[in-house]
Amino acid sequence: MRWSALQLLRFSHGQRTATTCETLTIAEAADRTGLSPDTLRYYEKAGLVSPAGRSAGGQRRYATADLAWIDFLLRLRDTGMSIADMQQFAELRRQGNATVADRLALLRHHRAHLDDRIRRLQTNGQALDDKIRHYERLLEHS
Repeated sequence: MRWSALQLLRFSHGQRTATTCETLTIAEAADRTGLSPDTLRYYEKAGLVSPAGRSAGGQRRYATADLAWIDFLLRLRDTGMSIADMQQFAELRRQGNATVADRLALLRHHRAHLDDRIRRLQTNGQALDDKIRHYERLLEHS
C-alpha cells in the first residue's frame, strides 16, 4: 500500500487512515515489537499511541513511524518511566512543536532518575560481588 500526500499530512497530524502506505497488521507489529496484540491495543486505549490506521476492512495497520514510536515507548518503559509519565509525554508529543521544552524537561527528569537508579544498581552489584568473593574464599579454605 502507498499513502497519498493528503493521507501523509493527516498521519503527521494524528488523523491517520491506512489505505495507501506499506503497513503492518497488528500481528506483524506485535511480532516486530515483541508486544502482544492485546498490549498494542492497550497502548492505543491508554493514549500511549495514536489510534492505528485502518485498512479498508477495518483492521489496524501500523506504519514504520508507529513502530519507531512504540520502540521509544518501550525504551521509556524499560528505563522505569511510569505509564502516567509515558502518557503525559505522548500527549505532549501529539500537541506538536509547542511542547518541545516540556518534553525535554520530562526526559531530563526521567534521565536524572535513571542515573540515580543506575548508581544504586552499581552499588548493589558491588555488594553482591563482595559477598560472592566472600563465599568463594570460604569454599577455597574448606
